[in-house]
Amino acid sequence: MDGNGTYGAYRTYGARRRNGDGADSTVLVVDDVSASRYALGAVLRRAGHSVVPVGSASEALVELDVRLRAGVLPDVALVDVGLPDMSGFELCRRLKAQPPMAALPVVHFSAAYGGPGYRCRGLDAGGEAYLSVPAEPEEIQAVVGAVVRAARIRSAAETRVRRLTLLSETIVAVQTARCLEELATAAAEGAARLTGTPAAVFVLGEDGELYRGMSRNRARATLPDLGAHDAVARLIRRTMASSGVRTTVVPFPQWPAGFFTPGAPDDARLVLTRTPGGTAGVCLAAAVPGAPDRIPETDTLVARLAQATALAAEPLLMYQVERHVALTLQRSFLPQKLPETPGLDVVVRYVPASRQTEIGGDFYAALRTPEGVLTAVGDVVGHSLDAATVMVEIRHALRAYCIETPAPDVLARRLDRMLQTYHPDVTATVCLVLVDPESGRTRIANAGHIPPLIVHDAGTAEYAEVSGPLLGLGLDRPSPAELVLGPEDRLLMVTDGLIETRGTDLAISMDTLRAAAAAAPPGTAALCDTLLDCFGRDREDDIALLALRLG
Repeated sequence: MDGNGTYGAYRTYGARRRNGDGADSTVLVVDDVSASRYALGAVLRRAGHSVVPVGSASEALVELDVRLRAGVLPDVALVDVGLPDMSGFELCRRLKAQPPMAALPVVHFSAAYGGPGYRCRGLDAGGEAYLSVPAEPEEIQAVVGAVVRAARIRSAAETRVRRLTLLSETIVAVQTARCLEELATAAAEGAARLTGTPAAVFVLGEDGELYRGMSRNRARATLPDLGAHDAVARLIRRTMASSGVRTTVVPFPQWPAGFFTPGAPDDARLVLTRTPGGTAGVCLAAAVPGAPDRIPETDTLVARLAQATALAAEPLLMYQVERHVALTLQRSFLPQKLPETPGLDVVVRYVPASRQTEIGGDFYAALRTPEGVLTAVGDVVGHSLDAATVMVEIRHALRAYCIETPAPDVLARRLDRMLQTYHPDVTATVCLVLVDPESGRTRIANAGHIPPLIVHDAGTAEYAEVSGPLLGLGLDRPSPAELVLGPEDRLLMVTDGLIETRGTDLAISMDTLRAAAAAAPPGTAALCDTLLDCFGRDREDDIALLALRLG
């Protein structure tokens, strides 16, 4: 610093704007000497930088706090080491200790040469460079430019890592989705975060059904009508490439309004691809234009996400086909209307699990025999098309076996041998009840199932004391339980899908069921409907109920 308090080298302002990534940046100059701030600012502005001058460390902290809240931190800070309220080294330490400001590059400078010790102190405090002044304008511009370029390279690398991490997290969420709607929603959320705009993802199945997912910043708003979805399906069919990934921009009105901004006529950037089998299409759609700071590699990342979504969609689409076959098979063998059972009032209720849950093997039956009416409720262990197929076999075997003898314990042993012979890896639960409508005599055999519940009109209920091992294990079976039903009694049989809840002991759930049944209004239909209202919402398994009463 010369005798006038200015840096002598700054009197020559002949330096021109330098080319390079360091130009067009914002520089915070922290110096308590106003003339020095002016001189430094002039040199930096001539190089194409914006300058924010402050006169103390406390002013610098206030300025940075304001800019941090606005999301516009400077690109670099030039800090005098000899500030009056706090050394430049201490100011640097404070900045580097705050994660939001830690990435701000700091260049220390001083007119009082302190030797290598000053440079070391600056680096130890977290600074990126050190300037001894007076210095030539070119040196100042070169140091600032180099620091800014290095910071931008580091920031770009960190951004790339964050975006690749986001892509990986999204792909994991897509691959673990349990249904196509969940898959599309996960992909849409990832696409929105990658592009910075609301996004929608569509999966067009071979049968023409369109599955949709929306990002959170759009999903709560009113969605376009079915006509818009039909238009999207036609557009996907027309635009989809025969192979590979295709990126295209579809202008309004070819792209229906309202998918990104409610009611707004947005253009759409589409990334389309096919599933590996080529039978279905995946479309990732985001609003155009993208975010103002759209990164050039965005389209590449979204294309990778589209490919991962298509790969994960194929087994879910295949499962949809399998589920449809299994449901058709199951429904065809579980009639909603039971055959006439003279002397007994018998009703059934069947509620399939939600679409996100695999098909189960629940079944029920009511069969007339010479010794009375045989009723059965059971469940093949597992959830798959195989479980539904075995359920059908058990039901047919039961109908055939009861022609020879309807005794519940005999039927249980025969069903057990049938599973061991033809399906040795399968187990099932079943409860068999044989009721004589004239006398009320009731014989019960249980194979690992929830025992029947006897509900009295007096407002009480208790479970029949009957148990036994699962079918398919080849274990000895106890004698059947016997009881006599009165005209005021109702016998209820259910599958565990009605009450089983993860994390809750089954005994507690059974006691809750008993209390709810005891409080139900009279009648078999009223009993079943009341219990479904209490327990049957959003269950993860199929539900079957059968209630009977002497007529």
